[in-house]
Amino acid sequence: MIIAGPPDAPAIVFIHGTRLTGAMWSPQVAALSDTFRTIAVDLPAHGTHASETFTIESAVESLATTIREETTNGRAVVVGLSLGGYVGMALAEQRPDVVRGLVLSGATAEPVGVRILPFLALARVMDSVDLARLDRVNASFFRRRFSTAVAEPIIAGGFWSRGGAAALRALAGERFAPRLAAYRGPSLILNGEYDLPFRLFSASFAAAAHDTRRVRLAGATHLANLDRPAAFTAAVRRFAESLPD
Repeated sequence: MIIAGPPDAPAIVFIHGTRLTGAMWSPQVAALSDTFRTIAVDLPAHGTHASETFTIESAVESLATTIREETTNGRAVVVGLSLGGYVGMALAEQRPDVVRGLVLSGATAEPVGVRILPFLALARVMDSVDLARLDRVNASFFRRRFSTAVAEPIIAGGFWSRGGAAALRALAGERFAPRLAAYRGPSLILNGEYDLPFRLFSASFAAAAHDTRRVRLAGATHLANLDRPAAFTAAVRRFAESLPD
């Protein structure tokens, strides 16, 4: 877990994607910790919580505990990308008292029907391919795609492929738009322009939400917070600052 910013400031909690850790949020943590208490967590079966079993329930409980213990008022804006977005919706449904606002990126497609197949295919790869080989492929991808300042913290945080596979299987067959609909608070749907598998279904999630905004980041893919870190951060800041005390 990475924590920065004034202890008594309004909190933002960041939830990472499959197989990664809170280190993927280093650009946002650095930029937003001037006026917010920024907390980038590790989910069960990932990073510092690698020994824990991933279930949606265990992830929700872990997040609720972190928000309760690491914030001054027990509430936070929750920002989730991919796996983190799905977990964020589950948290907002089950523990709306700890969620001041919800930001979703790359998580607006239901993993049901034929859309289960990519989730299960990726889980199979992460479960069956040699871990050392997967780690080399992942490290090479991030070093080629992003700057050293962005890539190296992610690589240092490790790649948790077995935990990521378990998480993907936990999502498969679950519906999340109803969980978003159950949350009565404000939300922001923030998708990359080229993240078509998720962006094209975002309208149905927006329609289910009670108080939502939508932002499309030009030139960004699924890893929108890393492709366009300044624009992603600015959108989160605007959303967080717009919320009532």
